[in-house]
Amino acid sequence: MKMKLPLYNSAKYIVAIIITLILGACGTSNKMKSDVFHFDKQAHRGGRGLMPENTIAAHKNAIDLNTTLEMDLQMSRDRKIVVSHDPFFNSDFVLTPEGKTMTKKDGRSRLLFEMNYDSISKYDVGMKPHPGFPNQKKMHAIKPLLSVLIDSVERYANEKKHINHYNIEIKSSPNGDGRFYPSLESYVDSALRIIIDKGIASRTMVQSFDVRALQLVHNKYPEIAISFLVSKVNKKDAAAYIQELGFKPEIFSPDYSLVTKDLVKTFHELNVRVIPWTPNTVEEIQQLKEMGVDGIITDYPNLFSEVK
Repeated sequence: MKMKLPLYNSAKYIVAIIITLILGACGTSNKMKSDVFHFDKQAHRGGRGLMPENTIAAHKNAIDLNTTLEMDLQMSRDRKIVVSHDPFFNSDFVLTPEGKTMTKKDGRSRLLFEMNYDSISKYDVGMKPHPGFPNQKKMHAIKPLLSVLIDSVERYANEKKHINHYNIEIKSSPNGDGRFYPSLESYVDSALRIIIDKGIASRTMVQSFDVRALQLVHNKYPEIAISFLVSKVNKKDAAAYIQELGFKPEIFSPDYSLVTKDLVKTFHELNVRVIPWTPNTVEEIQQLKEMGVDGIITDYPNLFSEVK
């Protein structure tokens, strides 16, 4: 069924939008709500421009910088949820258990879903200099379990009297079904069970490029805020994005090159926040903020201190 959006020149609709915005800002809900005056600063993969990506140390540093913790998920053979962007070992920054480097082909052949977590945890992801992030601090680090990472950063935040917020990505696609996880639904259920059991659901948004994953979360876990990730090759208008997803998400998260003032304005009229990824210069972040975005996901969360 084709979605019909209301006419924006309707006075009645404009009044309804204003009421919705007021209720959304002032009302209470189980879903994560953003204060009207709050700009959501997010550390991409924990801030990989500064620290080894998706590690506990990176996310503790993100807490020090007062940013939302953004991370990615994969699954091991023994059905454990691992914090990792790639479903394999990226040769750019991973060392084998023997401390050796890998070729790109070798690294990609070592799938996490074909290994138990005790084997995954023997690989170092923090000592090899990353060619894309020369200023990244080097240290011994491993791909952590989501449950262990949450426990660690929650303890750290409590010590600092800080409240963590999370942006957790379900890394999935039709090509990954049965290859990187047993089934999409079991993968999503395993991840959401941890998020809920750890008591962080009200402080978490779940994001994905995969509309199937977001639809599962929307239908089975309606209390979770959803962020629709969009790459720069997926250029559409706001109505088409919502039609593609099949429902209105709490957050729209496009590649930052897609952002325009008009796009932000249209999503705001629909009471949807816009949080693009991943501008990595002060100038880019400043420009996006001036367009009215509600937050930024960046590899360099230290840059936020330089933005007006």
